[in-house]
Amino acid sequence: MAKVTFSPKSRQDLLDIGDYIAKDSRANARRFVAKLIEQCQRIGTSPMGYVGREDLTPGLRMAALGRYVIFFRVLDGQVRIERVLHGARNLPIVLEHDNKQLADDAAFD
Repeated sequence: MAKVTFSPKSRQDLLDIGDYIAKDSRANARRFVAKLIEQCQRIGTSPMGYVGREDLTPGLRMAALGRYVIFFRVLDGQVRIERVLHGARNLPIVLEHDNKQLADDAAFD
């Protein structure tokens, strides 16, 4: 089983999802975010069994849970959860923005 880590953006995504659901029910928010985290951990058992999304970003793969999509990469034998997004969002635009920000950040390293 591969170790699963979370990017800062994916951690913020989980917090945002929890906050949104908590407007109606804190208990439901806790349960659903826990399910998302469990799904992220399950990815570690066979990460290459999930759909590749090279069309969005090199090395990107995805797993779904309900209406949410978990985007991840396998790096150095570890699974890195990159984003957790609602499937109704314009995913190519969101991920393209993330890629541009990474490129801009790398230019300053």
